[in-house]
Amino acid sequence: MHIDRCYCFQVRFEELRRVADDTGADSVSALQQHRAFGKKCALCHPYVRRMLRTGQTSFDRIITAEEEPADEAV
Repeated sequence: MHIDRCYCFQVRFEELRRVADDTGADSVSALQQHRAFGKKCALCHPYVRRMLRTGQTSFDRIITAEEEPADEAV
C-alpha cells in the first residue's frame, strides 16, 4: 500500500508540504485556505496532520483519526 495524496482532489502530500512551508500553514484548515483538498471524504486529514507534524509525505499503512486526532474543528 502506498498513500501519498488526497485521492478526492489528487493533491500529493509533497505538494501540501511545500504549500505549508511557503505559507506557514500549521493545520488542515489553515492549509485548506491555500489549496483545495480533503473537503469530500476527509480520509486524508490524519495523513496531512502527520505530515505537518513530522514532514513525512508518503505512507505505507493506514493512519486513523485516533492516531492523529484533530486539535481543530475541520
